[in-house]
Amino acid sequence: MRKWVKRLLISFGILAGILLAANFGLNIWLKTQLPDYIKKNTNYKVSYKTLDVDLGTGNILATGISVNSKDPQNTDVIGLQGTVDTLKISRFGIYDAVFNKKISSSDVLLGKPDLNIILAKPRDQKTGKKKNPFLIENIRINDGKFAVFKHTKQKFVSVQKLNLLVENLQMTDESVEDKLPIEFDSYSIKGEKFFVRPNETYAITINSINTADGQMSFENFRLTPLLSFAQFKKFYPRKSQLLECSIPKMEFKDVMLKKNKVSLNNVDFQNPAFTIYNTGIKSKKKEKKSDFEIDLKSFKLNNAVVQINKPDGNKLLAVGALSLNISQLMFNKETSEQVIPFGYKDFLLSGRDVLYSNHQNISIRNIALKPTNGEILDVVLTPGASAVGKTIMNLKTNHIAFNINKLEFVDKKLNLDIKDVLVNNINGTIKAGEKKQNKTSEPGVIQSVIVRKISLKNSNIVYDNGKQPLAFHDLSARANNIELSSRSSQPGLSFKVKDYYITTRNLSYKTQFYNMSLGLLKLNKNKVQINNFAMKPLFSRAQFIKMIPVERDLYDLKAAQITAEGEWDLFSRNKIINASHVGIESANANIFRSKIPKDDPKIKALYSKMLRSIKIPMTINNLDLKNSVLVYEEDTPESMGPGKLTFSNFNMNVKNLNSAKIKGKPTKVDIKINCSFMNLSPLSVNWNFDVGDQNDAFAISGKTTNLPASGINPFIRPYLHVTATAGIIQEMLFNFKGNPAGLHGTFNLKHKDLKIAVLNKNNHEKKGFLTAVANIFIKSNSGSYPESVAVENVERDPTKSFFNLFWKGIEQGLKKTLIGANVEKTEKKVKKAVSSVKEMKQSVKEIKQEIKNKTSKPEEEKKEKKGFLNNIFRKKEKTEE
Repeated sequence: MRKWVKRLLISFGILAGILLAANFGLNIWLKTQLPDYIKKNTNYKVSYKTLDVDLGTGNILATGISVNSKDPQNTDVIGLQGTVDTLKISRFGIYDAVFNKKISSSDVLLGKPDLNIILAKPRDQKTGKKKNPFLIENIRINDGKFAVFKHTKQKFVSVQKLNLLVENLQMTDESVEDKLPIEFDSYSIKGEKFFVRPNETYAITINSINTADGQMSFENFRLTPLLSFAQFKKFYPRKSQLLECSIPKMEFKDVMLKKNKVSLNNVDFQNPAFTIYNTGIKSKKKEKKSDFEIDLKSFKLNNAVVQINKPDGNKLLAVGALSLNISQLMFNKETSEQVIPFGYKDFLLSGRDVLYSNHQNISIRNIALKPTNGEILDVVLTPGASAVGKTIMNLKTNHIAFNINKLEFVDKKLNLDIKDVLVNNINGTIKAGEKKQNKTSEPGVIQSVIVRKISLKNSNIVYDNGKQPLAFHDLSARANNIELSSRSSQPGLSFKVKDYYITTRNLSYKTQFYNMSLGLLKLNKNKVQINNFAMKPLFSRAQFIKMIPVERDLYDLKAAQITAEGEWDLFSRNKIINASHVGIESANANIFRSKIPKDDPKIKALYSKMLRSIKIPMTINNLDLKNSVLVYEEDTPESMGPGKLTFSNFNMNVKNLNSAKIKGKPTKVDIKINCSFMNLSPLSVNWNFDVGDQNDAFAISGKTTNLPASGINPFIRPYLHVTATAGIIQEMLFNFKGNPAGLHGTFNLKHKDLKIAVLNKNNHEKKGFLTAVANIFIKSNSGSYPESVAVENVERDPTKSFFNLFWKGIEQGLKKTLIGANVEKTEKKVKKAVSSVKEMKQSVKEIKQEIKNKTSKPEEEKKEKKGFLNNIFRKKEKTEE
């Protein structure tokens, strides 16, 4: 037993001796032969002042080290040049260094290194990749100075006064465009004057970097363009943007670099300034997507200043103070292909003094936004410099707020579900731009947008469509379930509104000739209420006549109240009106037409065709006009003032007013009118037509009783120069049927003691002889039971209105009743009698003038004989003729 122990001890002693001898020998060899070995077997040459190696542990301590690449022109491997004051290596892989030509270690300490590193040339993947000659798990650097160059000798990274601790460091000779040049698990870093040049366009500088408790902070980070904007556009004509930014302070922690992935946590940018210069070039899709990934667990941007410039150098967008907080921000190859090129879990954005300047300028004092809601304060919209021909807004609002149920992009399409929107106090003008033909465009980004509720309060808006501004005062509106969605078979978006409510006061709408106004408007999808409607001419009648090239009615309308009930859709593409009842109370309508302008040569459609031409499917079951007044006035070039027809206490019911475009709905329109004619006698009218009838047939009948003949003088006196002096129309009945070609039917008139008087052109002097002639041919009494007369072959002038045809029928009925069946012969006799009277009156005028000439000139009395004879001869000559 003792011998075994003795032998074991001797063996250990011999082994220890061998190790000591080997260690001593190795140290001698390393000191004398290692530099030459490294030079012969690696791409580097190394020298040092002192070197101590522990063969057992693999620990190495060297001082005064100098390292250089054996061939500085070889770009296939990483190049090194510089000095290291102190090098301490733990667990140096001697076997790998000797047999595998690879330097490996668990820990490396570099004291005061001053190194230039040249990265290897990017390798073609087809040739495979070489093993990295350095495998170092952990590295510590004290007071270092480094400069990293690309294989082209262009500086890539540099830093001074670097103090670094990196665990599990790995270096790669892959291309810097595809892979990060280094990787590590954990770090601690402190340094000054960092410089990075990622490409030919930009340089990144950092005054200082410091790490404390895993938190890294940057001071004065700057991304600076190496070219002016003009040079950038010249040398990179296909690039869309040039960037510039400065960040006085930037902090983050837990930096992780793995191949092509950068992971950070608690990223915080303080008071950054960003400037983006747009070149106006639309960026094309890259054939090869970037493989870089960025994972930010938490990202904060505090009090940033942002400016985006147009290609001409003017501002497009500026934000005075922008703050952004994003959790779990992710950028990778998948997100880069989306509309929003990054993913996130949550965000909070706020900004002040936002300015957007284009054809429409937008100014926002304050904005706050997150995935679930947003708020915007003090928004001002003004026209921009390039607003010609475009829709522009000149508006102000002090508050916009909204809540969001869902916001997501699926297959590059937006799906947005908004819970509610509130807009308060909008004031200003919207001016419509020029209408352009819709061009076929690519599908938009919107898949579906739903707004559950939107409210507009206390607003005053003017919509200016050229000469037709529409002004809303004290406007409030609410809409529920607004839906915008893409259409699969057609371009554009479909639009639907489930429910809405609009109220406004003192609404006005100005056209070329009228100013229309409403005292109050209340509107939803089932009810309408309008109070104090007015449609007033902007010009006098004389001005209006001068402004119109052909005949046209001038309207002056008022209505105390208009109401409607039913269902209608006025906002979607498939518009429809289906009203159960429309009521108009206390309307006052004055219609004036002058015959001074030329006749309008356009063909006038009958009312059935007019309704049929309405594009919107429409039906109104009952329309009631109550307690109203209708006045029609007409003048001619020969009239002394306008003729006037008055219908007071006007009540009308219209059933089934429609456009014949709703299946299953009746298309026959029945109209009943009851009123007071000329404020003297009752008048009732029944009128009907079928909108669905392409022949546009109609029927109209009516009755009036106890009308004093003098009651129609306000209409016939001014321009017919005739007045009824006595008599009464006891009853008038008419029953006509017709179509666009004309009408026919029956007419019955019961009258008594009818007499007329013919007036002069001034409507003052009674013309006794003509009056007597006219009364000879007129039947003054019809008897107790007059027979109806046939109204036949009344042709319609297609350039005239329906009422012109109707009055032609009344006119023929009156003529046949008052003059007789042979109306034409009687008219000829009257005209002949009138002509004879005119000739006789002309002769009397001439005789009177001769007598006046003899008595009015005293000087001619002296030459009485001469003048008398001359007159005799003159008369004789005239007689002979």
